[in-house]
Order: sequence, then structure tokens, then C-alpha cells
Amino acid sequence: MKKKNEEVKSEFLFGKRNYVIMLIGIAFIGLGFVLMAGGGSDNPEIFNADIYNFRRIRLAPTLVIIGLGIEIYAIMTKPKK
Repeated sequence: MKKKNEEVKSEFLFGKRNYVIMLIGIAFIGLGFVLMAGGGSDNPEIFNADIYNFRRIRLAPTLVIIGLGIEIYAIMTKPKK
């Protein structure tokens, strides 16, 4: 049992640096999803070729994958104490 006057010191699982790196990764993922959005057509009878442009097929998924890699790095990095 703990004594009543003992203070329980809670520590974060990650350090400040880890959280900053995680925010950068989330920004990359968010930007990737924003770049993927749109390109549809209001009329289903009309085909819109913009859905297959470079931004939606190459750039946006690459940003999402880079963001996921940054998140993995942020989780695996040891926090500085």
C-alpha cells in the first residue's frame, strides 16, 4: 500500500520530441488525404479524367506512406531524458 502523503508522479510515455515528430507525421497523412479528395463528376454519365492525374495517383499516396513511416519512427525513437 502507498502512503497517503506519497505523490504519484505520472510520466508521459513519449518525450516532447516524439510528440513533435508524431504531429509532423499526422500533418503529412492529412495533407495526403486532402490531395486525394475531389476529382469526381456531378453527372455519372460524364467521365472525368482528372481522377487519374499525378496528384491523386502518385503524390497523395506517397505522402500518406511517408507520414506513416514518420509515425513509426516517432514511436520507435527513444525519448531523451
